[in-house]
Amino acid sequence: MAKDPSGFILFPLVVHSFDLVVSSVGILSIRGTRESGLIVPVEDPMMILQKGYSVTIFFAVLTFGLSTRWLLYTEQAPSAWLNFALCGLVGIITAYAFVWITKYYTDYKHEPVRVLALSSATGHGTNIIAGVSLGLESTALPVLVISVAIIAAFWLGHTSGLVDETGNPTGGLFGTAVATMGMLSTAAYVLTMDMFGPIADNAGGIVEMSQQPESVREITDVLDAVGNTTKATTKGFAIGSAALASFLLFSAYMDEVASFAHVPFKQVDIAVPEVFVGGLLGSMLIFVFSAWACSAVGKTAQEVVNEVRRQFIERPGIMDYKEKPDYGRCVALVASASLREMIKPGALAIISPIVIGFLFRILGHFTGQPLLGAKVVASMLMFATVAGILMALFLNTAGGAWDNAKKYIETGALGGKGSDCHKAAVTGDTVGDPFKDTAGPSLHVLIKMLATITLVMAPVFL
Repeated sequence: MAKDPSGFILFPLVVHSFDLVVSSVGILSIRGTRESGLIVPVEDPMMILQKGYSVTIFFAVLTFGLSTRWLLYTEQAPSAWLNFALCGLVGIITAYAFVWITKYYTDYKHEPVRVLALSSATGHGTNIIAGVSLGLESTALPVLVISVAIIAAFWLGHTSGLVDETGNPTGGLFGTAVATMGMLSTAAYVLTMDMFGPIADNAGGIVEMSQQPESVREITDVLDAVGNTTKATTKGFAIGSAALASFLLFSAYMDEVASFAHVPFKQVDIAVPEVFVGGLLGSMLIFVFSAWACSAVGKTAQEVVNEVRRQFIERPGIMDYKEKPDYGRCVALVASASLREMIKPGALAIISPIVIGFLFRILGHFTGQPLLGAKVVASMLMFATVAGILMALFLNTAGGAWDNAKKYIETGALGGKGSDCHKAAVTGDTVGDPFKDTAGPSLHVLIKMLATITLVMAPVFL
């Protein structure tokens, strides 16, 4: 390892400092090309955002290369910094690939969403079937990208020339960490694109409530559709970074167990029945968590619908704009339910690994298998991460695609607003909302939280 490790310690801070700079340059490079007052065709907002992202990525590659040469150069392995710069490049390419793949599956300019919109022509059921199949299919490309990224980064790090006292290569995991930093080196710009979504959505709502002319609503609809795509790309980006980061946290957990138990702990054998059961429980955790998150949305929606119906009966003038609805009541219902309904999934995520690890630790004590608790928890963490990544990709992409299929029909395609086709698409959008806004985004938090809890609680499992 390097004689002076300070460069390796400061490296993440420097990369993320540069992230703020390059993302700011990317954001400032965004310019509309049309003059105000001229009546010309509306530009594609997604193209403008992608130009800014390309500028950000270009500068991110340059600053990342400079940072690795400046901070990761060591006398013992003079070419190691170049390997790590390539690891960063792998991460940056992974981020770009994730953004592009999610855009392909959720933007209505591409075939998948148009096929989904077309399926609405034959009814509500076919729309749901097409949406679910699109979501399931959309997991394939991101998983291939992540797989290539992890292996490439690990081997670039492994062959960097960094060795420990005994001469064993030690750069593999650090290579994966550098790839994760590379992926996050444009995070500020990606978050900016994410913020674009809710702002455009709310603008559309304000335009509708203030009874603006249809031409204004058409512009906000285009922005809203792009916002749905940018929200979906950010969620894909977050899942990709969670996948890379969880691999590191998993390795950190195994190192911690080895240091506490004073025995080597290098691999987990899933051919051992108890360890395999741990994996099954980890996968189950993801599905139960997603189910509870979706059912919470369903229950709360029912409460809100009943409240709105009650207000329509008690205040018939609402529809003619003669009476004002009681907005506060609906907001209070949603806010209190959101806090109340998250207690159960949150408790499940925190308590499960601790209980499972402790129970199998006791079982291992009686059956003469030391480290059984730690091995079962490791297996649980592995399987939960894999299932969580796939589930989150499915939920996020399906939800975004359903929403944009509805938006595509609202542009006048397949009968436009109010048609039977549109009604079927609205059903799909309603199903997609808890997918993309509740269960999907909370899964990458769950993946990271499981890894953190197992890391902190490791001594309990020994």
